[in-house]
Amino acid sequence: MTEADFVPSRYPNDVDSGKTSWKSPSNIALVKYWGKREHQIPANPSISFTLDVCATTTSVSYTKLGEGASDFSFDFRFGGRPKDEFKPKIRTFFARVEKYLPFLRQYHLLIESSNSFPHSSGIASSASSMSALALCLMDLEKQLDPSIDDGFFIKKASFLARLGSGSACRSVQGPIVEWGDHDEMAHSSNLYGVPFSGEVHSVFKNYQDTVLLVDKGEKQVSSTVGHGLMKDHPFALRRFEQAHHNLGRLKSIFAEGDLDGFMAVVESEALTLHAMMMTSMPYFILMRPNTLEIVNRIWDFRRATGLNVCFTLDAGANVHVLYPEHEKAQIERFIKDELAVFCQNGQYIQDSVGLGAQRL
Repeated sequence: MTEADFVPSRYPNDVDSGKTSWKSPSNIALVKYWGKREHQIPANPSISFTLDVCATTTSVSYTKLGEGASDFSFDFRFGGRPKDEFKPKIRTFFARVEKYLPFLRQYHLLIESSNSFPHSSGIASSASSMSALALCLMDLEKQLDPSIDDGFFIKKASFLARLGSGSACRSVQGPIVEWGDHDEMAHSSNLYGVPFSGEVHSVFKNYQDTVLLVDKGEKQVSSTVGHGLMKDHPFALRRFEQAHHNLGRLKSIFAEGDLDGFMAVVESEALTLHAMMMTSMPYFILMRPNTLEIVNRIWDFRRATGLNVCFTLDAGANVHVLYPEHEKAQIERFIKDELAVFCQNGQYIQDSVGLGAQRL
């Protein structure tokens, strides 16, 4: 599909008012997306586990205006309270997607949002929040055009979510979602996320993810700025090649249930992501001393026990501890006894692979 396929020609229905609600999860990339081109097009493909517990619930109440407004008309509440500081990001998102949702200026929207995880907990919420909002807007469009089928609905929701936050396109579905053109991935696209279509061994279908909240403060360099620094990065092209290669490796790893191969790819990807940050210009470090302490403790524990526990990192200090469900009891005891002390206020979140967004 192309961008033009998401531009509607006409809406047969007239809708005065209504309300819709969606719950959409966060996701954790296994092969990282770092660097993008214009219009939120990824410089390399990525693949992620969709999470289950860490999610955003968003409701949109819509009321048709007497006549089209000159600007977007909306209010935003987070956790039941007005949050005007979030409105510029939403307005930017609306400006990007208006071509594909031309009804936006015809309605006043009340957007109410909340997270299942603590606000400012150090977990990036842009993926879950933008995908939930995109799904709500698609519900309104389907009211205006009931001929929209489920397949198109999901693709367009992922397409729209991408224009709000690139990784948000991977949160619409689950449990494993790929985003970005890749020769070995069927139906892959730069425009939206697609469920991984290859064979998946049972060991990966209920994988666990414990999120260790190392640093809940604001990052010194935003992900948007970090992506931009890849444009002139001396190692960018080799990094993009590596991402393509690692995604191809995961295809056989998932099919064979190869836990050793999985851990090697996932940890290498995490460290490569941060290596790109440390070698950009300007350079920066988002890991913290406790991040490195946790990484080394995980390696020591894995060597000592032979258990299949590994880590990955997003663009921040927090650590995602990944492990198969059948080893859950021993690894969660290790996390509680040895790793929690390195988390801010001892906080961590138990999560696992989930199935994607849900209409409420």
